[in-house]
Amino acid sequence: MEKASTLYKREHKADFGREKIDILYEDEFIIVVNKPSGMLSVPYPGSRARTAVGVLEQLMRKNGTYAAHHRPFVVHRLDRDTSGVMMFALSEHMQQKIMGTWQTMVTERLYRAVAENTCETELPDYGIIDAPLAYNAYNVGFVPKTGDKPAGKAHSGKKSGSEKSIYERHLDFAGGQAKFKTIAARTHFRVIERGATHTMFELSLDTGKKNQIRAHLASKGYTLAGDENYHAKTDPFGRLALHARTLKFTHPATGSHMKFEVPEPAEWLAYVHRGDPHPVLPVWQKEYAAGQYTEMKTHNDKQKDIYKKTKTYVSGKKLAHMNFMERGKTLRGK
Repeated sequence: MEKASTLYKREHKADFGREKIDILYEDEFIIVVNKPSGMLSVPYPGSRARTAVGVLEQLMRKNGTYAAHHRPFVVHRLDRDTSGVMMFALSEHMQQKIMGTWQTMVTERLYRAVAENTCETELPDYGIIDAPLAYNAYNVGFVPKTGDKPAGKAHSGKKSGSEKSIYERHLDFAGGQAKFKTIAARTHFRVIERGATHTMFELSLDTGKKNQIRAHLASKGYTLAGDENYHAKTDPFGRLALHARTLKFTHPATGSHMKFEVPEPAEWLAYVHRGDPHPVLPVWQKEYAAGQYTEMKTHNDKQKDIYKKTKTYVSGKKLAHMNFMERGKTLRGK
């Protein structure tokens, strides 16, 4: 089932599903691109959506440079809704070399993000968020709290003929009961601009885990603007406000020092400066509000029905604690 924001973009975004990649650099060993927001980096099982690696393959085939031994190989990823600088290897040998030396080869990798000021305690101007991550049943990363447990349907073992999800791979069934298996994650942050309603951050990663920046900032009360997965209350740019701005590295074949930088949209900083005390409600928040209204109306209708039959008010809490038989008798007015 598609997310509310995806359905909205499908109807209103002119280039939805046809986003273009900008090639920043290419030689016989590597290719560096600017990936747009809304495009997957790589495919996942069952998905037919366009991906960065697929678009590059198409371009190489069109240019006559594609071959089994000379094609894009993934060395790192960006979340679908994150835009910015990405590098691909152009051979399997180069892929293995880059991935094997990534921590020393890449000397700078910076992100920019706009986050909502919903925190009770303000983060300092700079620092490190060192908090392990877990993944929920929707494969979304989060910082678990004491007592957090996997969904009741968590199961062990691999489904026949299917690949384990991220959620399933990060569960521990020791002792016969499912527990979250956390992974270490460290994010460096620096405040670029504090506004009345939003803050712009610059971030870098010691560990590159799925959803790391989004989960770490959300855990501190700074949900990224436009982030449906973390229930953001604002969506000023019609997209996730996270951008991979800078990638600096030593070329894996030539040893040259290379730096690629694509600035985030200028409107991001202007928005933080201006503030947004009365934001337009994002589509997913409208959907949530509509669901809450329906649930409340259904509950109120039940209460009225019970009162008509029994002349007795039964609280929702009392109704919830009744067993199936008691609830049935109450709703029938017996």
